[in-house]
Amino acid sequence: MPRKRIEQKQKSGAPPWMTTFSDLMSLLLTFFILLYSFSTLDAIKFRNVASALQTVLLGQTNPTIFDEEMPEDSPISTPVPDQVETDIQEVYEQVRSFIENQGLDAQVSVTVEKRGVAIDIKEHVLFDLGKADIKPESRIILDKLGDLINEVDKDIVIEGHTDNLPINTFQFPTNWELSAARAVNVLRYFVENKGADPTRISATGYGEYRPIASNETVEGRAANRRVNILLLVYGTE
Repeated sequence: MPRKRIEQKQKSGAPPWMTTFSDLMSLLLTFFILLYSFSTLDAIKFRNVASALQTVLLGQTNPTIFDEEMPEDSPISTPVPDQVETDIQEVYEQVRSFIENQGLDAQVSVTVEKRGVAIDIKEHVLFDLGKADIKPESRIILDKLGDLINEVDKDIVIEGHTDNLPINTFQFPTNWELSAARAVNVLRYFVENKGADPTRISATGYGEYRPIASNETVEGRAANRRVNILLLVYGTE
């Protein structure tokens, strides 16, 4: 009996592993499409990067990618420390020159702080001991300083300071009230008599808590009783 030939049926199509591989590729494609949809493409930056890459590959010079004008609020425009020091120094020179030209050297001093430039006025120049009313004879000094702060386009903080000797009156229960009242009265003088912009000037009282000298001596306490006119160049504390 002739042996029958059994023909095995051949399977057609791709091998089994191809299906799993295709599923994997589909998932990866979907994943990258989602990533791309979540991102934003800056055409200007892309063009700059492409141009810089082309410049390097061609061996040309100046392969910068910052050809486009940067917006003013860009982080790259934030002043570096050297620029901050330069700006503060410029304001200091302007204030120092004004003080010298107006003959105010004997009444005030000018110092540089990390926030800007401070004009230091000792207590006896503006006030009687324990008082917050501006002395009439000192108004000519404030008139000149008012011209200065109107000339310098900076925010202004008027700071009142005292020594550590306690005060306890009906008007000033503590040194907080005394220092704050002095600062506010100077502020009001500038605004009401010299036309200072009230939106860029403020007042604060520090009481006895920011001394610049020892309160153990008469001289030190006299130095601590002061009003500062701070011209803010950068930020606040």
